[in-house]
Amino acid sequence: MTGADVLLLALGAVAVGSGVLVVATKHLVRAGLYLVLCLGALAGDYLVLTAELVAWVQVLIYVGAVVVLLLFAVMLTRAPIGASDDLDRPGWPAVLIGGGAGLGLAALLVDAFRWSTVDLPAAGTAEGIGEQVFRSWVLPFEVLSVLLLSALVGAVVLSRPDIGRRPDAASSRPATPVTPPARPAPAVEDRSTIGDGGVVR
Repeated sequence: MTGADVLLLALGAVAVGSGVLVVATKHLVRAGLYLVLCLGALAGDYLVLTAELVAWVQVLIYVGAVVVLLLFAVMLTRAPIGASDDLDRPGWPAVLIGGGAGLGLAALLVDAFRWSTVDLPAAGTAEGIGEQVFRSWVLPFEVLSVLLLSALVGAVVLSRPDIGRRPDAASSRPATPVTPPARPAPAVEDRSTIGDGGVVR
């Protein structure tokens, strides 16, 4: 086992651990920060595999744009910053489904390749990747951008309760009479004196 293999295993463990923390934490903001850590570990894996362009695209687009967009959506929707009971749901179904899918894919890959070696293709270039993205994968690329834009617009709409309210909603409510607060009666100064013979002047 080489040093690159050890580094790949370490970064993979960080990515898996932070991914588990994303779905296990009760803090929404911490989930976004754990997602940053997970995507950063994946970018490190790409660097170890000498795919520098994919690594920097991972950092720029996913860590620098998608996660920031998620955090802005959290702030715009006024989501709770602290622990939320809504995020404390039983996760056993997700664990079973995710674990079963992972084990199934691992068994499929082991059965398909076993210990055979595969010849790697020639190293790609930025020109080749750009050509594939903007020719063969341009439709998913644009759909993803529209999806992110709609998510941001939805966050803005949810953060503004006055958007979508009918203008006559406020006027249709019955007006409640407002009674002014009762003012205390002014104090009357007692200037009466008792003169001679008990007569009040």
